[in-house]
Amino acid sequence: MEPIKQHQGLVYPLNRANVDTDQIIPKQFLKRIERQGFGQFLFYNWRFHDDGTPREDFSLNDSKYDGASILVGGENFGCGSSREHAPWAIQDFGFKVVIAPSFADIFYSNCFKNGILPIQLPKPVVEQLMEKASEEKYELNVDLKQQVVDDGDLEVSFDIQPYHKEMLLNGWDEIAVTLTHEDKIDQYEKKSKGVKTLGIS
Repeated sequence: MEPIKQHQGLVYPLNRANVDTDQIIPKQFLKRIERQGFGQFLFYNWRFHDDGTPREDFSLNDSKYDGASILVGGENFGCGSSREHAPWAIQDFGFKVVIAPSFADIFYSNCFKNGILPIQLPKPVVEQLMEKASEEKYELNVDLKQQVVDDGDLEVSFDIQPYHKEMLLNGWDEIAVTLTHEDKIDQYEKKSKGVKTLGIS
């Protein structure tokens, strides 16, 4: 995965609570097994009419947010099913950071596995970010090493587990984390070579 150390990007405010994974990527598009290609279907039922034409009343279709890479959402973002396609769609669309007052646990965990930085901030701060991003083009700086989000005036720190921080700073998924222990795994395999376990043959 691509490491995240610092990121500066345009903010897209999605001022809705309880955005579930079926709204992020509707079930009819879960036919691929590769991670690419889901961005075009992100928030599909909100972005498009039944005939596939864009809905003008959905904010992500506003050209003001073209190229946005930081999504600011409402409480309980990513609730619903555990589908990993949801972070795939968010990332494939171009978002690298998701900020919300709270996240569903599985979605939060899946973000780290897929190279997205989810940041939990107090609700009043998130509302302030949304208001600024709704009024004009608004950029944020995210410094993962220092665990700080700032816009030049406002600066706020955020918490993250050391394990998750290490994953994103190094661009590691869980397989890559396992491979950092490859020497120890090899030593164990050599040490246990020839030792037979009981079983049914």
